[in-house]
Amino acid sequence: MKKMSIVASWLPALLLGCAAASLFHYVHNAEYLDAYPGMPAWLTPARVYGAWLGVTAVGVCGYFAFRAGHALGGLILLAIYGALGLDGLGHYSLAPMSAHSPAMNLSILLEAVTAAALLLAVVALMVRQWRNAA
Repeated sequence: MKKMSIVASWLPALLLGCAAASLFHYVHNAEYLDAYPGMPAWLTPARVYGAWLGVTAVGVCGYFAFRAGHALGGLILLAIYGALGLDGLGHYSLAPMSAHSPAMNLSILLEAVTAAALLLAVVALMVRQWRNAA
């Protein structure tokens, strides 16, 4: 059995942290949707929750693919999941940080920081995969 790298051993914690921060942001967004500045009228709480389920499914599938030995495919899905976690920063393209409440900013930034941490770990694992393949 191959020895798991330190980065790979942290992957479950990073993924869970990112999913928890994402859930916090999406729940806050869904429950206070009318208070978020610049949100489109067609967006409903149900659609926000549905989006979270879809986004999270990408991360979960990526992790299980990685653990099942499909390293590159799993890492690509995890990278997509991490990138999607940075999408919350798009709130600031709709309205400045000052237009958001402290709770809104906390949920947006916490999701972005955890997504960035996951993405960095995934990139490190991808680099390791490519080096080992060469």
